[in-house]
Amino acid sequence: MKKLTTLLVLITTVFCMFSGCSKAQENLQNKDEIKSDKNILIVYLSRTKNTKAVAEMIHKNTGGSLVEIELQNPYPADYKMIVSQVAKENEMDYLPPLKTKIENIEKFDIVFVGFPTWGMQLPPPMKSFLKQYDLEGKTIIPFNTNAGYGIGSTFQTVKELAPKSKILEGFSVKGGKERDGILFVIEGEKEKEVQGEIKKWLKKIGLGN
Repeated sequence: MKKLTTLLVLITTVFCMFSGCSKAQENLQNKDEIKSDKNILIVYLSRTKNTKAVAEMIHKNTGGSLVEIELQNPYPADYKMIVSQVAKENEMDYLPPLKTKIENIEKFDIVFVGFPTWGMQLPPPMKSFLKQYDLEGKTIIPFNTNAGYGIGSTFQTVKELAPKSKILEGFSVKGGKERDGILFVIEGEKEKEVQGEIKKWLKKIGLGN
């Protein structure tokens, strides 16, 4: 009788173990399905590499394709010169031609668009991207770095240039301050802090782990 009881306990334990493993595997598969259910594109413009750092953090958490926007005619390295040029482009509604080409953009369901705040406005190259590609029906998620003055009109302009897209809550963080010679800052403790903020934000909009 004692042997029979021991055998029954052993069978029950083994059954529960396999059942638990099966359940865990099922949950893991479900998570993978959620993550791979949507094709994700992360497009970003970065001058001081802070927006690039944020884009890479998003990519690490969501996967997908990561693409940096480059111009056919790059902006000057000198800060005052680029400020003057961008101001003229904004005044004339000029859209600088892009060197970057994205093939089969129709396959992406979710498009993250990342950029710094320039003169409290959306940078002209990002306007070029939003005008050049048909993003109708897609979910667009803006993210931004700035010198401490906020997003300005950038997120609103994204909405205006993609009126037939679904725009989710964006993310913004203080980056460098090129005017004062402060360039790349998202490293060390700042990097860890931003990583935590991005994870919370992604979870809030339904794309976090």
